[in-house]
Amino acid sequence: MDLPCTLAELLAAHPGDRVALAAPGRASLTFGALGKLADETIASLNAFGIGRNDRVAVVLPNGPEMAAAFLAIGAGATVAPLNPAYREDEFHFYLDDLSARALVVSGDESGLSVDAAARLGIPLLRLIAEEERPAGGFSLLAEGAGPESTSVKGYAGAADTALVLHTSGTTSRPKIVPLSQANVCASAAHIAETLRLEPADRGMNIMPLFHIHGLIANVLAPMRAGCSVYCTPGFDAFRVFEWFADARPTWYSAVPTMHQAILSRARRNAGIVDALQLRFARSSSSSLPPQVMRELETLFRCPVIESYGMTEAAHQMASNPLPPAERRAGSVGVAAGPEIAVMDEAGRLLAAGETGEVVIRGPNVMAAYENNPEANESAFADGWFRTGDQGVMDAAGYLTITGRLKEIINRGGEKISPREVDEALMDHAAVQQVVTFALPHRTLGEEVAAAVVLAEGAEASDSELKAFAGARLADFKVPRRIVFVEEIPKGATGKLQRIGLAEKLGLAP
Repeated sequence: MDLPCTLAELLAAHPGDRVALAAPGRASLTFGALGKLADETIASLNAFGIGRNDRVAVVLPNGPEMAAAFLAIGAGATVAPLNPAYREDEFHFYLDDLSARALVVSGDESGLSVDAAARLGIPLLRLIAEEERPAGGFSLLAEGAGPESTSVKGYAGAADTALVLHTSGTTSRPKIVPLSQANVCASAAHIAETLRLEPADRGMNIMPLFHIHGLIANVLAPMRAGCSVYCTPGFDAFRVFEWFADARPTWYSAVPTMHQAILSRARRNAGIVDALQLRFARSSSSSLPPQVMRELETLFRCPVIESYGMTEAAHQMASNPLPPAERRAGSVGVAAGPEIAVMDEAGRLLAAGETGEVVIRGPNVMAAYENNPEANESAFADGWFRTGDQGVMDAAGYLTITGRLKEIINRGGEKISPREVDEALMDHAAVQQVVTFALPHRTLGEEVAAAVVLAEGAEASDSELKAFAGARLADFKVPRRIVFVEEIPKGATGKLQRIGLAEKLGLAP
């Protein structure tokens, strides 16, 4: 039997009575019901004038309906999830940039996304969900006339675009990343294989579902393996242990800041922690401090593996393997799907132990950015995609990311990896969280600075932390400026932000 290359094939590959989606206080939705939902959704879209490769923007809160909408709409059209927290001008930009044919919102939504769609003349599809229906069940109610369309109707094919996301746009205009049905299905298969997911597994999603990590690792990979997903309303440190108790998951995947928040409240929920039987926990989307990895493994009595992913690769590129294979703190593991290599600026592939730019190629990697020849010219080299990350691979194939090339601090010609400084400061008992960043400097160009969150009840001075770092790092890597903050600014997905942090903290001239 051929492997599933489309969302429709992926959903149809499992027994109809097996649980697919679950949620707090709701009956579960089976694979059979999810497949029927996809049939009904595609029929509704086609009747509205939307078919294969037509972009359907989706602005919904986290939860089972968002997960089901991604799967059902994506089976016959192109899903474009947007962050519900955007301002109206942001909604206007993304809806226009995507050439969205319709906007899916909750049945009672009347907020900024609706206003932006009205300004652009984009019709609405209201998602109607009742609490008494199984988790994720919904119907679409058209508001106004649908678009005129000559698009092909029915289920999407492997080459059709399943998912469209934008890059973060931290330092430039966001780029459009189109991912085909084959791309996302390949990535789901890679993740399911890496995690050895089986029908008996149950994942718990706390990641936002407008981001590649939550969509592919936490929803689509379990669907590929035929196991269930418990869909929470989104991360909440005060409720996460309540959900752990209700879901009884065998695994979960999150970003490091979420893991750290879980650790901070673990003592107050010792009984729930003791009852958990996690097979593993997974971290991705930004670097996991080795100290946090050790604390998580002690807390949950299970292996914690760090993986490496990005939007352009439909998420996963590398991962630490599960036992009995070796997992290495500080490394993102070995190739886990696409081929991985390290390349110099001239396009030459480097040997083990040499530092350069991480490059990838494989079935999960996008073909190109949309309508952006300049970006594609710089992003691809001899069939390899340049990730923009600096790293080094050892002789055993384990990859260590030393930083984003744009985040490397250039202090008077000395190149400093912020992650290395982070890890040195995290060893101090009083430090709960740290982000090292570049501070503009009049003569050196950039100076090393660090934003630090102290552990609850702990104390440490600027000079104490500098001396601590100085005992572990070369002098030029020691932060000249340490700023104590209650919270470090995060992006929409919970990732700590290095680029622009000096400005956000009011430190830049």
